[in-house]
Amino acid sequence: MAKRVSILGSTGSVGCSTMELIESAPEKFEIVALTANGNIQLLAEQAKKYKPELAVTANIELYKELKGALSGTGIEIAAGPDAVIEAAKRDTDWVMAAIVGAAGLKSTLAAVEQGYTVGLANKESLVCAGELMMEKVKESGATLLPVDSEHNAIFQVLDFDHPKRIDKIILTASGGPFRDFTYADMENVTPKQAIAHPNWDMGQKISVDSATMMNKGLELIEAYHLFPVTEDQIEIIVHPQSVVHSLVSYIDGSVLCQMGTPDMKIPIAYALAWPDRMKTPGQRLNLWEKNDLSFEAPDSTRFPALKLARNALQIGGGAPTILNAANEISVGRFLREEIGFLDIARIVEKTMGITPLIKPQSISEVFDLDAEARRIAEGIADQFSQTL
Repeated sequence: MAKRVSILGSTGSVGCSTMELIESAPEKFEIVALTANGNIQLLAEQAKKYKPELAVTANIELYKELKGALSGTGIEIAAGPDAVIEAAKRDTDWVMAAIVGAAGLKSTLAAVEQGYTVGLANKESLVCAGELMMEKVKESGATLLPVDSEHNAIFQVLDFDHPKRIDKIILTASGGPFRDFTYADMENVTPKQAIAHPNWDMGQKISVDSATMMNKGLELIEAYHLFPVTEDQIEIIVHPQSVVHSLVSYIDGSVLCQMGTPDMKIPIAYALAWPDRMKTPGQRLNLWEKNDLSFEAPDSTRFPALKLARNALQIGGGAPTILNAANEISVGRFLREEIGFLDIARIVEKTMGITPLIKPQSISEVFDLDAEARRIAEGIADQFSQTL
């Protein structure tokens, strides 16, 4: 029988790659629901091609546009944040959670509460509400399959049955486009430079996070919740070639890694076909051509986001929620050229120092803290923009 699949965030980079993989094996998959935010044209094209039961735009003001674009197709149309949550709950086998940022938390949680198998591309769900999310996973019997290349790599080589055999896990980072820049050089970099990742084809927000290395900081927090390790068992190493996607070190001295070309279709395919594997298009890794693999320690002075993220994890409670909220606000302001590149980490640090710290006891408290941190971050960003 074909696996029933829903894709939350189908028009983004991960969503589009998922659709391409499904197209490569159409007999194995049946699309149940597709959701997007503002790219109605692409959402409509996807819906006409794959014929889901339901197509949803998160923007309620775009309902008429989507309805018009899909008129006569027989596809159910809906709009608004609540409709996205309902799409996540729609009877299915597998859900791709690929909505970027904290905006994807509620729909990811909804899929988890249904007990579905969830391909997790929305790391912010675990950053903002890791303990609460993992409690729901345990209660519902859901399965979380990490889609980020680093966590997917660890998932493939980690001995979950014997956690005491694990010495540490090692997340690799490309170092982004500014790996060799001095701190002074980064003062004047532009959004265009920041989104030009040397290895990966990603969306704007994730690309900027990679450039600041906040992406690796968020992945540190995500790894803490996904895997049976403590904070001090998670290491980050810079690997510019992006061939070794992460490693697991065991107590006997063995180090296992997962390798491949820097192509997101590989970890997506692993999660999509799990527990089986599926053939993927694209270039295969040729080790004879990759004779320059190198590794180096990250520089937390030039890239302070790493230290901020680790501090947030060590503090615990709502600190990671505040970190993520301030980062999303700062990255948005940078992309609109309202603040400088180095101001991103500065604003995050100031926000973490000002926002009252609580330990959220519910998802609603997570969102309350998220909203307060965003309000404070916006005010701090206003001060930076005035001096730009």
